[in-house]
Amino acid sequence: MAERNAPGIAEAIRVKSLQITDKAMLSRGASVIRGRTLIVNLPGSPKAVKESLGFILGALDHGLGILRGTATD
Repeated sequence: MAERNAPGIAEAIRVKSLQITDKAMLSRGASVIRGRTLIVNLPGSPKAVKESLGFILGALDHGLGILRGTATD
C-alpha cells in the first residue's frame, strides 16, 4: 500500500503520548506516503486521536505542501 515510509510522524506522536501514558510505547502507529497522499494511522480512542492530531497538525501543513509540490524545504 505504501510507496515510502514517513516514520517521523508516528515517532512524534509516540514521544508526546509517552508524556501522558506509558502505554504509548505499545503503539503500532505508522505513517506512509502513497503517491501524493499521506496516510497516518491514529490510535483507537477518540481522546487519543484528538491528542495525536494536536501533536502533529502544526507541522503537517508544511509537510503536505512539500508532498504536493506547493512548498519547498
